[in-house]
Amino acid sequence: MVLILSVLFTTLAAQTKQNLKLWYNTPSGKVWENALPIGNGRLGAMVYGNVETETIQLNEHTLWSGSPNRNDNPLLLDSLAQIRQLIFAGKQKAAEQLANKVLISKKSQGQIFEPAGELQLAFPNHQNYTNYYRELDLEKAVTKTTYAVNGVTYTREVLASFPDRVVVIRLTADKPKSISFNAFYTTPQPRVTVKTVQSKQLTFAGTTIDHESVKGMVRYKGIAEFKEEGGSLSSTDSTITVTNADAVTIYISIATNFNNYLDVSGNENARAEEYLQKATAKTFADILKGHVTAYQKYFNRVKLDLGVTDAANFPTNERLKNFNSTNDPQFAAIYFQFGRYLLISSSQPGGQPANLQGIWNNKLRPAWDSKYTININAEMNYWPAEKTNLSELHEPFLQMVKEMAVVGEKTAKDMYGARGWMAHHNTDIWRATGAVDGAFWGLWNQGGGWTSQHLWEHYLYTGDKAFLASVYPALKGAALFYVDFLVEHPTNHYLVINPDESPENAPRAHQGSSLDVGVTMSNQIVFDVFSNVIKAAQVLKKDAAFIDTLQQMRSRLSPMRIGQYGQLQEWLDDIDSPTDNHRHISHLYGLFPSNQISAYRTPQLFSAAKTTLLHRGDVSTGWSMGWKVNWWARMLDGNHAYKLIQAQLTPLGVNKEGGGTYNNLFDAHPPFQIDGNFGCTSGITEMLMQSADGAVHLLPAVPDVWQKEGTITGLKAIGGFEIVSMQWKDSKLVKAVIKSNLGGNLRLRVPNAVALNGGLLKNATGKNANPFYQVTETATPIISAKANIALLNLQPTVVYDVATQVGKTYTFISK
Repeated sequence: MVLILSVLFTTLAAQTKQNLKLWYNTPSGKVWENALPIGNGRLGAMVYGNVETETIQLNEHTLWSGSPNRNDNPLLLDSLAQIRQLIFAGKQKAAEQLANKVLISKKSQGQIFEPAGELQLAFPNHQNYTNYYRELDLEKAVTKTTYAVNGVTYTREVLASFPDRVVVIRLTADKPKSISFNAFYTTPQPRVTVKTVQSKQLTFAGTTIDHESVKGMVRYKGIAEFKEEGGSLSSTDSTITVTNADAVTIYISIATNFNNYLDVSGNENARAEEYLQKATAKTFADILKGHVTAYQKYFNRVKLDLGVTDAANFPTNERLKNFNSTNDPQFAAIYFQFGRYLLISSSQPGGQPANLQGIWNNKLRPAWDSKYTININAEMNYWPAEKTNLSELHEPFLQMVKEMAVVGEKTAKDMYGARGWMAHHNTDIWRATGAVDGAFWGLWNQGGGWTSQHLWEHYLYTGDKAFLASVYPALKGAALFYVDFLVEHPTNHYLVINPDESPENAPRAHQGSSLDVGVTMSNQIVFDVFSNVIKAAQVLKKDAAFIDTLQQMRSRLSPMRIGQYGQLQEWLDDIDSPTDNHRHISHLYGLFPSNQISAYRTPQLFSAAKTTLLHRGDVSTGWSMGWKVNWWARMLDGNHAYKLIQAQLTPLGVNKEGGGTYNNLFDAHPPFQIDGNFGCTSGITEMLMQSADGAVHLLPAVPDVWQKEGTITGLKAIGGFEIVSMQWKDSKLVKAVIKSNLGGNLRLRVPNAVALNGGLLKNATGKNANPFYQVTETATPIISAKANIALLNLQPTVVYDVATQVGKTYTFISK
């Protein structure tokens, strides 16, 4: 029986409550979602913290099934006109049946992100332990497990070194010759060879699986090297035994033959050996120091303090359980920073983007292949990147978009007879852009349009014209696809997409078919694509004729529509149901992440967006609740946004018909999807600062529970503005220090009057002159005669203009 010393936990909690740690007084057992994640953007690991047999589950970012392939279905092109005709005639179900025959890939529905297996460490006679404690230190990106057996205290530390590209495990004890264990490797992979080398290395080598007619050609090599201090090493063909050591350091290197989405000719053996040799030349102390420095370069940029209460004295799983019934503001701050930690750990420049599970997966066939769902989930992963000061970590996703733009040209031509490029609702490491799963989901053809907006967003935050010039072909290509693909609606004469669908949802009027024409989300995406390519071309001083084409076509897009219930219509026709609580509320793309719906510029649409949110309800899948935090923040309703944080930070199983959070704070769809973590981090940022609506808006949606006082440092706003620090008290801004990295006009919206240190403030008038804050005017909505629209009352704010200079810092103090 495991004995727990509650006095120890009280002491430990008192020591750690001011720190950003996930901590527990029980091991993970067999539950993967109890284990703690570490990663360096190339390798990921889940650390179970089990005493008798420790499990370190491993991943490598390029370890995917299959090999270079395309999954287009050119049969669509010959049937496209017929599908369009059926949809215009109101025969959506017949159109869907035809699309299922000619649209969906005949080769691959997408490949699988696969696990690299597990390193197991079996400690004999450790079943009777006391003083158990494990933690994930978010400030250092290190896990630690401690416990006592027979008067000896054992400590395990595990990290995924950023500079060294290895996972390192450090085992110590407070008495000499106390560490003895057997190490072995397990894996769900069917084609793996395991052997030992010189009694000090445990190696595994394999090739990933074939999947859906695509041959598995990713070869991988893993090496775990054991360095004992005192004691001895011995081995069998497949195990390493450590006996009576004082301390042990284990270095794990994994590499594949993957070079890029077209090339798997690399040497996995040489790569794994190179990474290992460089790492083993260093002590654990040296690796730890370099790792923490490299990690904190990113993590320490943003700090959030919402206060600490006695609720912080409990283990993380108990705080999760109690969050809805106690005041625990620091838990929200930890969750915010956990999202940043996960992005740093799963997305590094030059690596693969964070997928549906980031860089962590233990199943050979995970849910949705753990690939990239680009009708919301992959985009959501990167919502925190720019505004939480992790701009460099956006790079893997931006690179994927550029690669999809190349692959998607042939998809656009062969499937739609269009120029430019496009993608459907999923992609993978091979950058597939064809349609998968079924027409109900897979016909959605806005994958290129939406993902390309991240290229523009990166420019808006950084002002990097060289970057903008490098990605302009991808931006232009996304617009060019719509130039060719849009058609005129036969009755209302707007330019519309046909075939079209609102992701994964179907109106009841369409007999269960999702297929339609000119759905609201698609119109919004096309509007953004056209508007931002126009701006990009103007910045780069090119393509004047193309600008004119886009301006003319944009003017012919359907305006948003407000339906009979006062809701924002999801479809062109007024067929929304007020009882529809579908997880996707795709037509609110215009509210967030876009800025087409605004509290200050489009009051009728703003009211309609709130009606839609109320119709859909709060509790849903984990990622959907994460999106809703952002929406309610944009609605300037901090209390409702916080209500969604509470719903998301609820143990899985409590929310009926909904998701929540696992004990290790992974988001639960269920199952685990990392997008909800990233979505909520973005949402908390939006509650404290927004910059998408023509101004830097401080404290736009602070809930009552956080209003007493708080501080945050390091957030980034559009136009290169950095919130060096911001302090509030009793719902009023006390002090804000803002650095201008690009210069230009700072339009500042605040909840109370402030003064500028060393200068005079003037009230803002007219449009913001800063070119990064040019907001394209949203068309006047079409409103149903049956709609009863109640415009919302907004809290008063004060808006100032400040002419800033590059590199200078400006301090604002409450009057």
